[in-house]
Amino acid sequence: MTRGLYNGPLNRFGQAISMLQLLLRRVAKGLLWFAAASVVLVLIFRWVPPPFTALMVERKIESWFDGQPIDLQRDWESWDHISNDLKIAVIAGEDQKFAEHWGFDIDAIQAALVHNERGGSLRGASTLSQQVSKNLFLWSGRSYFRKGLEAWFTGLIEVFWSKQRILEVYLNSVEWDDGVFGAQAAAQHHFHVNASQLSTQQASYLAAVLPNPREWSASHPSSYVASRASWIRQQMRQLGGDEYLMGLNHSRRW
Repeated sequence: MTRGLYNGPLNRFGQAISMLQLLLRRVAKGLLWFAAASVVLVLIFRWVPPPFTALMVERKIESWFDGQPIDLQRDWESWDHISNDLKIAVIAGEDQKFAEHWGFDIDAIQAALVHNERGGSLRGASTLSQQVSKNLFLWSGRSYFRKGLEAWFTGLIEVFWSKQRILEVYLNSVEWDDGVFGAQAAAQHHFHVNASQLSTQQASYLAAVLPNPREWSASHPSSYVASRASWIRQQMRQLGGDEYLMGLNHSRRW
């Protein structure tokens, strides 16, 4: 009689353990499949131009819900067909330690945390590599889950891509106005020239609006954007221009 009283709870406990083990095995299997698929995807995009980005899909869906569908503008341009001035300007304005770090600027992250703890507007510390990961593979937002995925993809592209490839994909993926993606579309939209023809001043204006490209205009800059563009041109000279880019050309992981 006593043995029967204990068998019920013990059996239920054993079943719960079995179900938990099954769940853990399925979760582990799912994570392994995700890891393998993401590695394959990153390897493909090391050589193949991404046909679209997650951010482009997000913008298109947003426009449908807003009742004002937009036509996305984007034309992929290879590294050699993008102005060197734009390459340097973006690095100067967004990530001056781009050539040195492995995807994360620890000093900038710490400075942003201190700033945000003091209140006021939130400050980000995303590197170009992190922005590529977010724009190409993920959705907008600030959740810890999304940031974790961003860190995963950032690590992958830093391992499997050269710095030149990261910057090339960035310049072909970043948004420069509503529905305007990539250097070629931005050059045409704002200045009616090709991406290879951008002047130093035009490049600096495009780089200056990147923190808020849907609110700021490169072709009709506010006084703040003009001031920021002037600062970027100064930083471009300090970085070393074409000599800096030559270092990226030879930056390979394997």
